[in-house]
Amino acid sequence: MRRKRVLPLATLLLCAPALAGTAPAAAAPQTAPAPAPAPASGGPLRILLTNDDGYDAPGIRKAFERLTAAGHDVTIVAPLTNQSGTGTKMSNAPTVTVKHPEPKVWAVDGTPGDSVAFGLAEVFAGKAPDLVVSGTNFGPNVAGLATHSGTVGGAVAALEHGVPAIALSTGGLSVPDPVTTVNAMGPTLDFAVKLIDRLRSRARSGPLLPEGVGLNVNHPVVGTDGKGRASGVSATFQDPQTVLEPDFTDAGDGTWKTTVKVVLRPAARGGDIEAVSAGRIAVSPMNGDWNTGPVDQAVTSALVAGLRP
Repeated sequence: MRRKRVLPLATLLLCAPALAGTAPAAAAPQTAPAPAPAPASGGPLRILLTNDDGYDAPGIRKAFERLTAAGHDVTIVAPLTNQSGTGTKMSNAPTVTVKHPEPKVWAVDGTPGDSVAFGLAEVFAGKAPDLVVSGTNFGPNVAGLATHSGTVGGAVAALEHGVPAIALSTGGLSVPDPVTTVNAMGPTLDFAVKLIDRLRSRARSGPLLPEGVGLNVNHPVVGTDGKGRASGVSATFQDPQTVLEPDFTDAGDGTWKTTVKVVLRPAARGGDIEAVSAGRIAVSPMNGDWNTGPVDQAVTSALVAGLRP
């Protein structure tokens, strides 16, 4: 199931002209949700930085360096170990191990959602961060990958607590080359800084994003070394295709051999796969619940009309 696109991206940001060089399509008037608390005026943003690859992964460390260099006050609160593919999972164990290996770094022995929950409750107790950034992830989180992504799950956990959030991912849909993908994290984070600056300049004394709304940002790998710049920025939606398809082979002894392969279908026009495949940065709005849009709600209303228990 795809998350609702709460508002068209052009309505949320109106940022495509300067970032991509093209004007967004006109959006129909919409009623925005109640605003989240605004960041402190004048000072740097207080950012909780998380991920699903682990607190010491290259993507989160590069993000910490780049966002700090941009003047923001960044604190890492991320999983102790690799939690890729955990989605929005939250642990229910009676205890959790948390390490504080260095200043501004907390490592939580749990999922990205656990890390964000701990960060908001303890590390940022009394005053929520202005923004949660999750990533940058090693590999893309487009289409069905986003639904099961721990990177996206960390951002969703923030949205559930009323904190604006951005999920960042780096990679194309081919098998990633480690060195090339890590190189591409540089351009990814350069763009993230520009995007955050744009959000802040547009917010002024208001919220960075409407309450409950986050952004899923996917940066392609460009060039043979990964250091190339994307050809532009697209306001997108999550392509409805699954991308990953499992295959099961019966071993005959009660066990099954499992393999997973990438199966790409024609990209949806205007979707995130189309943008990333064309070397463009895909920026998709997302929300923190499983509601759908007004059209789908109308279909459901018609379906149940007249039914009795």
